[in-house]
Amino acid sequence: MSRAPSPRGTPRTSVKDRISKRTMLLRKAKKWVRPICWGLFAVTVVGTVGLAVRTVAPGGTIASLRERLGGSTGFTGLRVAHVTIEGRANTPEPLLRAAIGVTIGDPILGFSVEAARARIETLTWVEQATVERRLPDTVVVAIVERRPFAIWQNEKKFHLIDRAGQIVANQDVALFKDKLPMVVGAAAPAGAADLLKQLDKYPALSARILASVRVGERRWNLHLKNGIDVMLPEGHETEALERLMQLQQEHALMDRPLTNIDLRLPDRLVVRPRVETAAAKPGAATALPPPPPPAPPAVIPTVAKRPT
Repeated sequence: MSRAPSPRGTPRTSVKDRISKRTMLLRKAKKWVRPICWGLFAVTVVGTVGLAVRTVAPGGTIASLRERLGGSTGFTGLRVAHVTIEGRANTPEPLLRAAIGVTIGDPILGFSVEAARARIETLTWVEQATVERRLPDTVVVAIVERRPFAIWQNEKKFHLIDRAGQIVANQDVALFKDKLPMVVGAAAPAGAADLLKQLDKYPALSARILASVRVGERRWNLHLKNGIDVMLPEGHETEALERLMQLQQEHALMDRPLTNIDLRLPDRLVVRPRVETAAAKPGAATALPPPPPPAPPAVIPTVAKRPT
């Protein structure tokens, strides 16, 4: 027996094709599952905060409140499972983790991110740090390290300094011996950036320099690898370096047996020749002869070029 068509000519839906009321209710319920879960979570957190506040004594501190809050929320699963560090290259990892002050299993709400950040930024390698809590179980630490700019020698001690003259580290300095220039003297860090910026224009000269020595707080001497000291004038380093490179090109001045090249006077060049001592013969007496008197400086007048 065939079914009668519907009044409008469309086929009727069978009973089996109809959606049951139970299915419809389940579909509607799914829309409310997530909001309900978040609501329960919020109620739990608010309740534990209220419990912690009530249990703090009148003279209690924020730290004690945080500890109580962390302990109260630990049972909900809000514990540290991961500590992620970003941006570390030279900062010693044990020192960094000690400054963070968080270990796996600690309540993630039981520590201060601001206090952790402040501790991390006391490390000499660290210029800036951020600490984030990412619920439910991750702490993310991102640091920006200072970039070592030069090696500073002062009173037989060596330090790594950045471009601003701030000490970066005083350990493992030897690892940077062949990578960074050396500056010497108590006042060297303050003026190192300006001098080294000018020396960058002359790579051939920079390759000859063993150390740049700050004389007082006024000027620089360049101590070359062959033992020559180039004495630069105060405040006129650019002109003196240009003049030195011109003399090197024309007369190979820095390859000569000299102890000093004095460029402090703009209208003349003063050099001091090196006095060579005779080599000791085999079997000679061990007593050393008295040092020879220093050779007198040679003054070479120079004529300044007229402006064209």
